[in-house]
Amino acid sequence: MIRPRTDADLVSCVVLLRNVHESAGYPVNWPADPKQWLTPPDALGCWVLSADGEVAGHVAVTAVDGRAFVERLFVDPQQGGRGLGRQLLDHAVEVAAAGKLPLELEVADNCEAAIRLYGRAGWKELGRTPIDWGGDQASAVIRFSAPSS
Repeated sequence: MIRPRTDADLVSCVVLLRNVHESAGYPVNWPADPKQWLTPPDALGCWVLSADGEVAGHVAVTAVDGRAFVERLFVDPQQGGRGLGRQLLDHAVEVAAAGKLPLELEVADNCEAAIRLYGRAGWKELGRTPIDWGGDQASAVIRFSAPSS
């Protein structure tokens, strides 16, 4: 079940984010204030996915200059293989479509499972930008556009 994230969800989201960071390297650099980081500027909304009564995933969608962006998408590593990431990604597509906004996302090149997900979902790679903030974990950010964009 995907629903709007509430303030009461933030503690669970931070714990989940820490698990994702430690197991999958997302985000590459741990944010100074993870609760604030989970709500990016220009957010159209933030949502959580519940599985077995627990928060199992998170996604935010932002809008800037007439385009929407998938942000803060992550899923409980112990829930992998259940299609939860795809559900959250599809939800972001629906949000952008409702606003008639083209949808994009960026991902660090160390997030291999996410990159595979985007490819399977029909997202198109638009380009790669080298980064200097990824340490020995990531060397570039990959930009993708949604299939309908």
